[in-house]
Amino acid sequence: MGFASLFRRPPFEREGFLLYGAAVAAARAPGLYAGIGVPDTAAGRFEMVCLHTGLLIRRIRAEATERTDRLAQAVFDAMFADMDVNLREMGISDLAVGKRVKMLWEGFHGRATAYDAALEAGDEAALAASLARNAWVKAEPPPGAPEALARHAAAVAAHLATQPIEGFARGEARFP
Repeated sequence: MGFASLFRRPPFEREGFLLYGAAVAAARAPGLYAGIGVPDTAAGRFEMVCLHTGLLIRRIRAEATERTDRLAQAVFDAMFADMDVNLREMGISDLAVGKRVKMLWEGFHGRATAYDAALEAGDEAALAASLARNAWVKAEPPPGAPEALARHAAAVAAHLATQPIEGFARGEARFP
């Protein structure tokens, strides 16, 4: 490892941030909150960012190559770099940020795993149950809301599946 490698950016760093930004924009869609009834709180918004970013990473990893693994990792890294910045802006002390980010990472991993398993099985009921458990953790979801959110997640996954990996490699993702 030479001196020049100290200044080299990680693979797909820029593209990872662009893709993560697209997922965040999708997670901010007013229809998720006003239409479906996801709580418009920091926790509710975090859940939608986890959902959309997880679906994007799932799509990228579906190609199962070293290149797509690096791209998916770049999206993940962008997400948690953003979480770190947001926690600091919220006033979390420097000593506590690392622990909070680790907790968020573990939560994201658990959610992504549960959502992926339900989508792979085509089990909308299991997906709705996972989404209800996470998005409405402190409240009863509106009637039919978890099912509507599960249909939304399945539609996003299907839409992302139609997009070529080359677009993602350029930092381009379109969400419905």
